[in-house]
Amino acid sequence: MCGIVGYVGKKDCTKVLLDSLQKLEYRGYDSAGVAVFENGDIRISKSKGRLAVLEEKLKKEGWINGSCGIGHTRWATHGEPSDVNSHPHGNARVTIVHNGIIENYQKIKKYLEKKGYVFESQTDTETVAKLLDYYYDGDPMETIRRVLGEIEGSYALGIMFKDFPNTIYAVRRDSPLIVGVGDDEAFIASDVPAILKFTRDYYLLDMDEIAVLKDGNAEIYDVHGIKLEKQLLTADWDMEAAEKGGYPHYMLKEISEQPEAIKTTIIPRINNGMPDLSECGITTQRLLNYQNIFVVACGTAMHAGLVGKYVIEQLARIPVTVDVASEFRYRNPILTDKDLVIVVSQSGETADTLEALRLSKRMGAETLAIVNVKGSSIAREADMVVYTHAGPEISVASTKAYMVQVAVFYLFAFELAYAKEAISEEECKRLTKSLMDIPDIINVVLQQSEQCKYIASKLINSSNLLYIGRGLDYALSMEGSLKLKEISYIHSESYAAGELKHGTISLVTDGMPVIAVATQRELFDKTVSNVKEVKARGATVIFVTHSYKTVESDVADYKIGLPTIDDILMPMPAVVPLQLIAYYTSVLKGNDVDKPRNLAKSVTVE
Repeated sequence: MCGIVGYVGKKDCTKVLLDSLQKLEYRGYDSAGVAVFENGDIRISKSKGRLAVLEEKLKKEGWINGSCGIGHTRWATHGEPSDVNSHPHGNARVTIVHNGIIENYQKIKKYLEKKGYVFESQTDTETVAKLLDYYYDGDPMETIRRVLGEIEGSYALGIMFKDFPNTIYAVRRDSPLIVGVGDDEAFIASDVPAILKFTRDYYLLDMDEIAVLKDGNAEIYDVHGIKLEKQLLTADWDMEAAEKGGYPHYMLKEISEQPEAIKTTIIPRINNGMPDLSECGITTQRLLNYQNIFVVACGTAMHAGLVGKYVIEQLARIPVTVDVASEFRYRNPILTDKDLVIVVSQSGETADTLEALRLSKRMGAETLAIVNVKGSSIAREADMVVYTHAGPEISVASTKAYMVQVAVFYLFAFELAYAKEAISEEECKRLTKSLMDIPDIINVVLQQSEQCKYIASKLINSSNLLYIGRGLDYALSMEGSLKLKEISYIHSESYAAGELKHGTISLVTDGMPVIAVATQRELFDKTVSNVKEVKARGATVIFVTHSYKTVESDVADYKIGLPTIDDILMPMPAVVPLQLIAYYTSVLKGNDVDKPRNLAKSVTVE
């Protein structure tokens, strides 16, 4: 996730771009850059670090004076944060900024290298810039159309051609992009907050539509070059609401961003239909060396690790131990150089997890970090790193960070199982394809938000809740329970459904809500049996299962139906209604959803 902007008008373009980018830093802050027409040439300035670093560089090395330009703030996916990997990218003829993922960039890059092009960066974006240059014949629109026919993936592009001064071209597919219009000025931006200081009027650019900004005006064309008449929209948000994309809370916005976050995380790690984590240092030889795997994390990240444990053990047949980071180093763990310790942290700064990492390294084990923040302490100290590319997560209660951590565990499990010859190449490709389909499935589940809100209305007066499940569903119920208690302040516990008879069922009273998760078909009948036990004792049951499953009234009061996919992948779509139930319960209780009491986003002390 990155942020792009563009401006054509009469104001100081560089200042407008910096002001606009500042409103988009929530989309990424690894690096930033601008490209502005100055005296007939395109002048570029970019640097690693937050936007303030770029601004200081411009003041020191010379302000770029012009009235037309494009800008970018980056959340790195392809290539580490660095000056050279920063956007804009291009050459003397074509310069671009890009938000998204070009899935087939490696194929295009190899082709262009054969044509004599030399690449400076590690980014997929530079490939698009050079492909535009390769096809450019003096007609920008025709060049853009040809490139659109070649590139695959999700993208929003801002493009400038040196031969067409004071003109910006923009196009999108999947990644968001708006076109703002003011008095004798026009803008492009990844999100509305970027333009609110200057105008509230904008167009929504649809798939494969091409915007042309020139002389302070904006015109929009379809892919065939036919001019379109678009509805002009007017933003009525204040700045805080705009930064939330119109959502009432960051948490709901971040729940809705999960499909995009999954794509951004997994697509760069899939090559010819197979998982490929080699860029992260994970090689077949390393995978073959591991005899035991330890997953160490806290809270939500630990729950992602529990899903990882089930999947790795089921597919790769390698034993996995999951530890709470605050307990791991105090139990004097047994580690060898044949072991892999996977540490998981959204921030990369979690104190207990960092200390567990250091202990593991001292004991000779190899370490793999799954983190969301580049350059964080855990990322710097681990032997190998997989960045989750979720973009900034503002709400304290983690949703999309959890989802992409789980996605990484699936990719790792698939590659490990294939390396260990526990699954065939055909099965590995099938599972990988199913994982790639998950974003679309989650979008279907998100359409059940009103049902989740209705169920939440039945929970707000409860003082206690119980979540139950078996197998992967038990790991899922733990995350659902944590989300609810974090933000609704209702006491909630999760239990393995088969453990109810060993004491927990004594807590069930008339009307007590029990949320039962049953997505594992092999365990479905056993879970139903457990659910009937709590229902017979007066519980109000919310049943989360496959849509096609018939649930009788003696089993559940409410059912949330989910699309049917491989059981092993069900934790990803199934967690979404649990997140939504927690969210709406908190909202209906009038709580501060994004900043729950007593909690912090990153725990940097023990």
